[in-house]
Amino acid sequence: MAFDSQDLPAGGISSPPKRSDLVAEEIKRLITAKNLLPGDKLPRESELQSMFSVSKSTMREALKSLEVQGLVKVSTGPGGGATVVEVPLDRTFQLMQNYLFFKEVRIEDIYQVRKLLEPELAASAVPFLTEAHFAALEENIACCDPMAEHVEDPLAQRQEEMNFHDIFAAVCPNPFLRFSCEMTNEMIRQLTVFDNEMPLAEQQRFGSANTGFHRQILAAARERDVEQVRALMSEHMQDAMRSVKRMHGKLEGRLILDSEMSRRNATRNARRGRRKKGSAAPA
Repeated sequence: MAFDSQDLPAGGISSPPKRSDLVAEEIKRLITAKNLLPGDKLPRESELQSMFSVSKSTMREALKSLEVQGLVKVSTGPGGGATVVEVPLDRTFQLMQNYLFFKEVRIEDIYQVRKLLEPELAASAVPFLTEAHFAALEENIACCDPMAEHVEDPLAQRQEEMNFHDIFAAVCPNPFLRFSCEMTNEMIRQLTVFDNEMPLAEQQRFGSANTGFHRQILAAARERDVEQVRALMSEHMQDAMRSVKRMHGKLEGRLILDSEMSRRNATRNARRGRRKKGSAAPA
């Protein structure tokens, strides 16, 4: 498909879209039309150039745009080219932060959404939980128990508790509900800060309450009691909001940059690796 001046909007004060942006949009249509999935390769660059009658530089700029958006990964060398990929959660989180850059979002706003969505997500996931999921939930509860030995960082435990909710999200049959909860939980995980003077006893109180709710939710889920899981998760979300307020929790007043997020995720993954090897240090 070739592009000419008829592809560009006439008149108006807006600048016409760049040719590479138009090509990027057509490649998205191509992915949809061919029902390409993550891992599938796009046609070779030369084939795409011929298909859309554009120069090599325009095609590379279009592919780079799609790569920045997280939709493709471009590799070089023999067998290289553009491969369709699933947009990672981290990239989506960054885009959401950009959208919220000039908006004042409070932690109370985040928990208002959690209180509405988390009970429904957990309830919808119950029929799809396997023994492997139950084992993962048990492991998460054990490592986040504030009464466990050798607790080095209680606040890191509170962040790790978010993975309990991620396990339910992973099997939620509603992709939009799953995405909404994952984004909400990622905001809490990445952006929540607490008063540095908060007493250790208060941190343990928060952790004990969370651990108690998680144990009850897991027990109800094992019984496949959907309504009980929904009710417990609703109570859990309300209690968590009260605890966060009591601990003077708030959202950081600035964005978490890509480099910072990469370091945080690397640290979190390292902690999980140590735990799987039998280390006493909790995540």
